[in-house]
Amino acid sequence: MTDYLDSARKQFEYYKMLGDKTFAQLSDEQLFWQYNEQSNSIAVIVKHLWGNMLSRWTDFLTTDGEKEWRERDAEFENDIANKEELLQKWQQGWECLFQALDGLTTEDLTKEIYIRNQGHSVVEAINRQLAHYPCHVGQILFIGKMLCGENWKSLSIPKGNSGVYNADKFAQPKQKQHFTDEFIKPAE
Repeated sequence: MTDYLDSARKQFEYYKMLGDKTFAQLSDEQLFWQYNEQSNSIAVIVKHLWGNMLSRWTDFLTTDGEKEWRERDAEFENDIANKEELLQKWQQGWECLFQALDGLTTEDLTKEIYIRNQGHSVVEAINRQLAHYPCHVGQILFIGKMLCGENWKSLSIPKGNSGVYNADKFAQPKQKQHFTDEFIKPAE
């Protein structure tokens, strides 16, 4: 089960990295661009993720994941002033998540926690967020890729390079490693 916690952390780190690398390719103005009034800008998506992360991961084992102080509807109103504030919220949300995740033990995995009064094992709650956050990070990447157009720097295997990538992988001996190990450097 420690493999599960390690794997979950690496998955979360991978999706954070994808967001980080997308933000680095965008101007301040692009982070606030909306396709139309019904769509969300990257800034709004970040604000929603931030609110969700703080709510879900603060006092993770002891309080309901939907905190009374959370104002979910306000997460979809953009009041972020600039890229610096956006990045602060992004970082704060992820720090809350990683701090909670790093505090878990294998014994905690079978404990029951609640989100909106619905019971979840700790594993189920982690899996819920592992499904939720990548959905929104994918939205961030999609918007970023549209806005950058031909200037977009691929965050995975660039188009037309699958053969070269696979040849390199199959030229190496079989080994057990997490797929994110080549993308995420361990914290020092």
